[in-house]
Amino acid sequence: METAAFIKGNWREPAEILAAYAEEPWTIALLSDGRGEAGRWSYIARHPDAVLSIAPTDDPDAFAELADLIGPHQENERGGPPFQGGVIGLAAYELGDRIEGIGLGRYPGWPDLIAARYPALLAFDHLNREVIAVGRGENELSNMEYAHEAMGWLKDAEWRPRRYGALAETITHDDPATYEAAVRDVVARIGAGEIFQANVARRWTGALAAGVKPSDLALRLARDSAAPFAAYLRLEDRAVISNSPERFVRVTPEDNGLAVESRPIKGTAPRGADAAEDARLSAALAASAKDQAENLMIVDLMRNDLSRVAAGGSVETSELFRVETFANVHHLVSTVRARLAEAKSAVDLLRAALPPGSITGAPKVQAMKVIAALEPPRGPFFGAMFWAGFDGALDANVMIRTALFEREGDGWRFEARAGAGLIADSDPLAERIETEDKIAALLGALKG
Repeated sequence: METAAFIKGNWREPAEILAAYAEEPWTIALLSDGRGEAGRWSYIARHPDAVLSIAPTDDPDAFAELADLIGPHQENERGGPPFQGGVIGLAAYELGDRIEGIGLGRYPGWPDLIAARYPALLAFDHLNREVIAVGRGENELSNMEYAHEAMGWLKDAEWRPRRYGALAETITHDDPATYEAAVRDVVARIGAGEIFQANVARRWTGALAAGVKPSDLALRLARDSAAPFAAYLRLEDRAVISNSPERFVRVTPEDNGLAVESRPIKGTAPRGADAAEDARLSAALAASAKDQAENLMIVDLMRNDLSRVAAGGSVETSELFRVETFANVHHLVSTVRARLAEAKSAVDLLRAALPPGSITGAPKVQAMKVIAALEPPRGPFFGAMFWAGFDGALDANVMIRTALFEREGDGWRFEARAGAGLIADSDPLAERIETEDKIAALLGALKG
């Protein structure tokens, strides 16, 4: 293939364009909040030319299949968006079981890996307020044809009136006492020396109101509670919406090889009712020894995972315990960087690091076993949505603040999950409240 073709267009909000095409199977949107480097780019892709679905019972090496779908290395056009055509996919939490061999159950009907290759996409540059139609075909002519196709999406998308009021007809949740009992169980296991930390989640379930589509939730979140690593995936009878604030791993081609970055989140505080309370809660989080300990364990875990595929001596923690503020919570975020070993690729990194350390625990394998005893299979929850470019680049989120939708007759049912990292001095009530703080923006958007 030739390097990509670009056509620049006037700015339109990504959510506005998504609204026009969201009900088509294999429409995918990666929606950022427009804040800083992490939130600069959003993408919308349609009409893949190849798809991949690896069921739990399938024998092939899922990572080798993914590498084949991405294909041989090709250079990107300089000055363009980071993603210039390639593969977008969702790695389920249990894809990691193919690496660790724990024997995890599976979420009913959900594949370990789904991915699609997109020769046409729209890239939204929030910094420069422009939209770039990207085409990546077999030659210069097909590149431009795909770019014109994507530009047509931008021009043809009609404004859709926003929905107001409640999107959900019903919302129920797991028994809070059951979750608090799970916290006590994990704390006891930590006290016995079995593990140091485990991230255990709660579930919320319900049904959308008549006529409401999953995309209505994605559009409302983009408007009212934007996150830097939000994602939308529509399949035939299912949809996944993530309002994630967390980057799992990023791979960036540089002159001296492939640079890796991971930004694990651990440590949470709610937002305040006013500026003074908000500042107090943020400062308390920054000074919290408990939250720092929780974060540091996952930093060490990510350092270990990255070291499996990194060049010797290249793994470093470049920032610890930075407080970042989102719509409904403050988080502690650290940054781990490395350089991939010469023979390793972004797919090798996924093989080494899935599932994300921030939603498993330490030691990772034993924490996964503990989680499996306390939660039903996770499927897309706490997996990773990613794009993988032809040039070797990759960017993947952690699928937190996520809802899964399944068609039921003429309507849609949904499930959402939120968890908390549990350590030796975790308080059951406080951890349960933390899950409610984390899910608040998603539930608030559903309730209207």
